[in-house]
Formats: sequence, structure tokens, C-alpha cells
Amino acid sequence: NEEELIIHLEKKYEQLREFKKIKEIDPPAHLAHILRPYQVHGFHWLNYLHEVNWGGILADDMGLGKTIQALSFLHHYKVHYGHLRALVVCPTTLIFNWENEIKKFAPELTYRIHHGGERLRIKEALNDFEIIITTYGTLRSDIKLLMDMPLDYVVLDESQAIKNPASKVTKAACLLRAKHRLCMSGTPLQNNTFDIFAQMNFLNPGMLGSIEFFRQEFAIPIDKFGEPDRKDHLRKLLYPFILRRTKEQVARDLPDKTETILFCEMEEEQRKVYDAYRNDYRDKILGTIEAQGIQRSQLTILQGLMKLRQICDSPAILNETEKYPNHSIKLDELSREISENIGNHKALVFSQFLGMLALIREKLTELEIPFEYFDGSTTATDREKAIRAFQDNDSCRVFLISLKAGGVGLNLTAADYVYIVDPWWNPAVEQQAIDRTHRIGQTKNIFAYRMICKDSIEDKILQLQDRKRLLAKDLIADDDGFVKSLSREDVEYLFS
Repeated sequence: NEEELIIHLEKKYEQLREFKKIKEIDPPAHLAHILRPYQVHGFHWLNYLHEVNWGGILADDMGLGKTIQALSFLHHYKVHYGHLRALVVCPTTLIFNWENEIKKFAPELTYRIHHGGERLRIKEALNDFEIIITTYGTLRSDIKLLMDMPLDYVVLDESQAIKNPASKVTKAACLLRAKHRLCMSGTPLQNNTFDIFAQMNFLNPGMLGSIEFFRQEFAIPIDKFGEPDRKDHLRKLLYPFILRRTKEQVARDLPDKTETILFCEMEEEQRKVYDAYRNDYRDKILGTIEAQGIQRSQLTILQGLMKLRQICDSPAILNETEKYPNHSIKLDELSREISENIGNHKALVFSQFLGMLALIREKLTELEIPFEYFDGSTTATDREKAIRAFQDNDSCRVFLISLKAGGVGLNLTAADYVYIVDPWWNPAVEQQAIDRTHRIGQTKNIFAYRMICKDSIEDKILQLQDRKRLLAKDLIADDDGFVKSLSREDVEYLFS
């Protein structure tokens, strides 16, 4: 009802007009020594939004810790009000990152992941949890269930997912019943001014008028004619509701290098291929160990590990008679990261497999994202040319490098994001790759991401590394050394 909306908006504007100053309240005690100064300010800003009862976009650059800021405030809300019911909606690949951040920074908060074929579609099953984590796809399909839940907060992570006002997922998000709404995105505007409309309309319905009003008043004058007064007017309208800090602005509060694991969950087709190969190799390897002992089984173990790693990248890169389609959650996630998240920053992308690099090249070409490339077969002259182009050309944002070829003697300080597509057991090799950006002459803070498929050989190797910390790293210099260090129990675990 338009009349009700106008009255509601007027009340909210009244609250905003009466607001004097952002309060500097104390963050949760257990996070006080962890939050950086700009994150504490973010915490205060989230409290201000709550006090004035408006929604906002936390739009910090990727890697600056938007999740911990949101969690610190949700924790504060729970302590202050004695209850919390929050729904977090995120891309599938970020589910496990939210789960890990809750465990790490807000372990007192109870949570449930509402996603996948096994999920319970009963409201009562979700009522006992303070945070429910779901995906945009699940929000769309389960909206009848989720819109019936009274929520204190709904948080949309990577909220550019709802930039199209006509999409089903945007309409579903707007149907949620929450007292407070928050969007998080390092790139809320990707293509044009219109990107902001649906996000702001979700947060504060009616604030920017109707779609047609916004198009005529702002989108066309700004995007088509570049009118500075319209741009300035919109900026002033949005200013109280968007908090954005760039890496450059908060550089002194950041460590030189931040390393993060980016968990990906294989979708059904990729998982089927993975499970079939894992079962096949498990039987084969355990049979060989039984017959010949673990020492004589090393070649088969190595083959099995290699095949499973390749499938984590994409079954399409398997060198088999039977060819598989390209089902790759990592390729999807990497494309999303580069096209949506890193903005104008530059990224190095490392993979051990030339087949995977070929798929990434194909994808970047399709997305019209300029890139440079080299592997072991690239001549010294071409390599030098590629490095110069990447370092000096602003439009070239991605450098694809074979991990084996690109570890040594490179100086690529133009990049400040690094993606290791297929991490392995030896962090030293990956560290060398990350350090290509982290050289003398580097003035930026580096963000490195290791892409790991959940519930896979990669995930298990991570856990095995934790179990084997006492093993001196420098005793194991190559894959053979790694396989030799495995016990029968380790092998059973890896292929379980």
C-alpha cells in the first residue's frame, strides 16, 4: 500500500533527522582484541543502523572482514536483547566460510545450515537456532517456509545477487519478514547505477521511489549522460546507508598478508564422478596394500590422489578415454570472484594442472576479462612480455600461472589478490607463489585464497596436515616423499 509506505518512510526519516551521533559502544569482550580499528567502527555503524531502524550496505573491499563485523554485531544483539533469530543468505560457496567464522568468532551462537537435498523443510526444525545459513537458490525455492519465520535480522552476503529487481530471488528476498536488514558486498555497483536500486529497495522499501522514477531521475541521467548533479544527489541520498572502506584506506590497520581458505561444495554431477573414482581407487589401493604392503603400493596411491585432485578442479581435465563434461564448482566460484569481487584490483591465479588453466582461460575469454598467461612451455621472451603487460596495463587484471612454472624468480607486485586453485600438501610451494606479489616494492596488502573442495581429498589433506604437524616439513620435499610418509590408516582416511 503506497500510502502506508509513505507514512512508514516519513517516520523513519524522522528518526534519522533526530539522530545526533554514532555511539562508540564496546564490542563483545572476546573480540575486542581481534577487531581492527576500522572493524570496530563498522560494528558501531551497524549499531547506528539498528538504532535509526534503517537497512544498510556494508561495502568494504573484499578481504576486509565484513563477516566478522556482522557476527560481532549479531553477538552483541543477542547479549543485549536476550534473543536472536537471524537468516544469512549467501552464495553456495560461502556457506562453509560462514560456518567457520561462527565457530571461530561467535561460538556461543547456535546455527544451522539450511541447504541441500537433506534439509528439513519444517519451520519448527529451524526455530531452535539463532543463525540460519542458506543460499540464494534455496531462498528462492523455500520462500514459503522462510517468509513465515519472524526474524530479527536478515543478512544478504554478496548482495549483488539481488541487483535485478525483476528476478525471482530479489522478489523472494523482499518477502522475508525481518525487523532489520543488512546487505554485504564489496561491489554493490558492478555495471551501472541501476545495480543499487534493488538492494536499497530490499533494505528500505520505497526510499528510492518506484523503478521508473529511479530510472528517469538517476539511472538514465547518470549512466547515459554523466550528469554530475544527479550523481551528487544520489550519493548524498545513499551516504547514511552505505559504509565502504577500501584496502588502501585501511592499509595501516592490515597485516601485510592475509591468507584464507575458500571452501567450495561440489554440485551433484561433479560429486558423482568424484565418489565413483574414490570408491574405485580405495578398493584398488587397499587390495594392493593387502597383497604387497604399503611400500609397494605407493604408485597406485599417487595415481589415486592425482585423479581425485583433478576431479576437484573439473572431471573434464581427467586424461581418460571416457570424456567428462566440465562440471566445476571452482571454475564457477573463481569466475564470480574475478568478475564480481575484486573490482579493479589485480589477481594471480595458480594451478598445478594445465587442463584447469585451459578451462580458466576459456572462461575469462568468454567473460571478456583480459589476462596474461604462462606455463613451463612459455619462452623467456614471451614470459617477460606477459609480465610487463600485466604490471603496466591497467585493463589486464588477471595473470594465469602454472604453479610449477611460476614459483621462482617472478616479481608481480601489481597484483594484490592470489588464488591457489588446487592447493596440496606442501604449503612451501604455495607460499612461494603467494610471495610473487609480496616483494620489495609492494606497497599493497596481499590477500591469498586457497580453494578447497569440501568433503574431498583436499579437505582431508588439510586435516591430515593438522594431525601431522610434528612431521618436519623439510623432510618431505616432493610427492613421493609425501606418499612415503603415509601410514595405512592415513590412506584409509584419505580415500574414505
